[in-house]
Amino acid sequence: MTYDVIIIGGSFAGMAAAMQLVRAQRQVLIIDANHPRNRFAHASHGVFGLDGKSPAEIREIGLSQLFAYPTFHLWNDVVESLEQTADGFIVATQQQQTAQAKRIILASGIHDKLPEIEGLAAFWGKNVVHCPYCHGYELRNNVLGVLATSEMALHLAAMIPDWGKAVLFTQGQFEPDAESSAHLQEREVVIKRSPVVEVRGDKDIMTHVILQDGECMALGGLFVGPKIGIPSPLIQHLNLEMQETPMGDVIKVSDFKESSIPGLFVAGDLSNPMQSGTLAVASGTMAGIGAHRSLVFDT
Repeated sequence: MTYDVIIIGGSFAGMAAAMQLVRAQRQVLIIDANHPRNRFAHASHGVFGLDGKSPAEIREIGLSQLFAYPTFHLWNDVVESLEQTADGFIVATQQQQTAQAKRIILASGIHDKLPEIEGLAAFWGKNVVHCPYCHGYELRNNVLGVLATSEMALHLAAMIPDWGKAVLFTQGQFEPDAESSAHLQEREVVIKRSPVVEVRGDKDIMTHVILQDGECMALGGLFVGPKIGIPSPLIQHLNLEMQETPMGDVIKVSDFKESSIPGLFVAGDLSNPMQSGTLAVASGTMAGIGAHRSLVFDT
């Protein structure tokens, strides 16, 4: 079957894109392996109307609403190849299914590359997190650490006092300049220059960190900006134009989320320099609108 749009990835961004298209009565197929970036989190916060629900619950709600539209289709599968044709695109999957589409939306997400610090990964998504808007309220009124992985950590550390007492771990690499130091001091941010070498906790909750100089410091939460990677080999194969960010490259897109390949749109963390569940929904919505406008005006 030929679809109007195939969406590769069915988490927040992919479902948001699909909603715009099925409401325009377009034939839409989502192909999704249900292995989202946010699977480590107990709950998603700050998503309007869905605050506090788990990523799995949000996916279930989203799919149930999409299945109310007769032009929506879902394959629980993995896309292994994507080729451009004279009429659009053709995809082939791990389960040896093939489908054609006039337009493609990539929404398959990214991969977090955490710092190689002993114990850190065990608490990722619990109280070792990346986004204060997503998790700050739940960690409020504690001593909250910021582990520097880029210069953006200085900006993040200045924000954290709205939720708790902030400690910036520079890791001996990201020293604030005079202006940043003054702002951090004004915000009462404690700066620790001895690197964090180990993260410890009780069951799945981090409780303290060990510094290289031997200090043991109790924390109620630790904010980490992971480097990002794009796990899908499809991106490298397509040779899409990329955009550099402090945390890693994302795919460069237009205002309507179209990539450097006409007819191929990109939604969610794959194209968002700033990433959260809410921003993924907004990005997917725009990609769905962009793909629909393309079908109407660029055919």
